[in-house]
Formats: sequence, C-alpha cells, structure tokens
Amino acid sequence: MSVRRDYSVQSTARQARRRNRSVTGGTSQRQPKQARRSISGQRNVRLPFAPPEDWHEATTCENYRVVLQKPGSGYRHVVTEQQIRDRLKQVPQHFLEQLEVVQLSQMTRKKQCFPCYGMQWGNALYLYPLEESLVEYFNKAPRPSLVNEARMFGGRWDHRSPGTWTLTWTEQAAQDFYLNNILIHELGHLVDDRNSSYIDRERYAEWFAVQYGYLHTGGGEARRPRQPVRRRHHAG
Repeated sequence: MSVRRDYSVQSTARQARRRNRSVTGGTSQRQPKQARRSISGQRNVRLPFAPPEDWHEATTCENYRVVLQKPGSGYRHVVTEQQIRDRLKQVPQHFLEQLEVVQLSQMTRKKQCFPCYGMQWGNALYLYPLEESLVEYFNKAPRPSLVNEARMFGGRWDHRSPGTWTLTWTEQAAQDFYLNNILIHELGHLVDDRNSSYIDRERYAEWFAVQYGYLHTGGGEARRPRQPVRRRHHAG
C-alpha cells in the first residue's frame, strides 16, 4: 500500500526537498576520525522531528562499509551495495576520508510520517527505500523546486485528482536520482567543514550534488531520450 505524503503546515520545511534534514550526534570518546555533525548550530525546534537512526561510531578503518537493512513492507531499495561503491569510486577520493558507513535503511511506520530520501548523521550516510511500485503519492501540490529536481532525473509528475499528486519513477530514473543526487548531496554535507548555518550547509550540499553528481554524469544532455536517426535515401 502506498503512503500518501503529507505536506501540511507542520511539514513545510520538508516540502521543498522532501528530504529528512540531517540531525546531530556525537560521542564522549575521542575518535581517530572527526565525527562531523551534519548541521552546526542550533536546530530550529519548529522543524519536523528527525526519526532516530543507528549511530555508527568513528573507527580507525580506512575504508567505509555498507550496511543493508530490510527495506520494510511495501518498500524496496533501488540501488545495491555494488552500485554505491562504483559510484563513490568516481568522486575525488579525499571526499571519502571521513566516511564510515553508507546504510540502506529500513522504512518503519514511524519514518513513514517523516518521508525522506536520505540523511547524513555523523560519519554515516543513510539512504531510504522507495515504494515497491516506484510511485509516490502526495496530498498537496509539491513546490517547484521539488518538481524540477525530480524531473532533472526523469521523475514524472501527475495531478490525478483533487488532493492527489503522484511522482512516478522508472527503475533507471530512480537509480540515477539516488546515485547522482541523494548520495552525492549527503556526501556534500559530510565534507562541508566550513559552513555552520543550516541554510549555508544546504546551499553547499546542493552545489556539491549538482557539480559532482548531475553535471559529472552528463547533465541534462545525457538524460534526454535518444531520438531515432532518420536516414534519407536518394534515388540512384
């Protein structure tokens, strides 16, 4: 059964991105790697509560690991561990120095109330599953920024009836969206050690995702449907 996304007044902070914003975490022990916070400064208490995740402690391991959880009833992970590893090999490798874990997280009933695509917490990146049908339901018109972002990667929007909007993905488009937008966006949060305000950190992550995700993989030109080649025949 598909979950209808609720973008009421209480969830306006998520409407522009439909992404569960990063939460902060820390540890009392000194760690070899810097346990970076996802957002520096005080979090706006009016923002939607971020569902808790597994906290992964910093270690001395040089390489990150991928944690796979069951997606949950009615959901599926659209990317595999190997696809994640192959994609991260394409970014400058110094960006991965602080990365400990990429987790394909489970969708729970509680998280259904806080729809998200991905999150960065400490030294870990979390990717969340999509509906098995690859069709997402919204009960309020999405903002233009969300519409444009999804369309950049091949998502198709439909206004099916009053109070019902759908976002439909193909398998290829969903994988493109996660590997070249969500994953890279959250990595941008991890490597950002300059910005402290929420807005500045989001701007940087947006730029990072466009630069090292969308444009690196060909931009709009690479994602346009290929037109059939028409050959003209001349009489001999």
